[in-house]
Amino acid sequence: MQVLLVHGMGRTPLSMLPLGRKLRRAGHTVNLLRVQERFARTAARGPYVVVGHSLGGLLTRVALEGRPSSSTGPAHLILLGTPNRPPRQARRYGKLLAYQWINGECGRLLMQENFFARLPPLSIPYTIVAGTRGGPDRSAFGDEPNDGVVAVSETLVAPFDTPITVPVRHTFMMNDRRVLAAILQVLQHL
Repeated sequence: MQVLLVHGMGRTPLSMLPLGRKLRRAGHTVNLLRVQERFARTAARGPYVVVGHSLGGLLTRVALEGRPSSSTGPAHLILLGTPNRPPRQARRYGKLLAYQWINGECGRLLMQENFFARLPPLSIPYTIVAGTRGGPDRSAFGDEPNDGVVAVSETLVAPFDTPITVPVRHTFMMNDRRVLAAILQVLQHL
């Protein structure tokens, strides 16, 4: 299966390189480049899956809506720690100048309920992988399972979703062997 990897905010395609190597070793073809330009090229070579980490999953959702109708969409979307609802950490830190400077327009969108309300519903099968290891600042989440940046409840696309939960932190979850195992399990059933 072809797999298109999409990195999150503040990262580069290189952040997905270890996951890409492991997926290649498992027999999959991997693309690490930018989303919109890759949909058509990847689809031309046959069925494919998209794995989006964090903001990369949101970018993929927006790009799927904006792709030409002649372009074949992915067979499946795997969302790794993607906030599909406004993450409380963005609302908590969004007024800080450092947050605004580092995260720019993407960071501002993460704070807006209407941005998430305008996201198109997913018309393709998807799997959510959410981290539960939390972080040093537990005050934002209380007892709710989270990966230190995004709560499990914030990863849900629809209320009935049941994410695969893994005891990992947000930033490097794509490099964890248990996340790789979850991805490979999904790919095996396609």
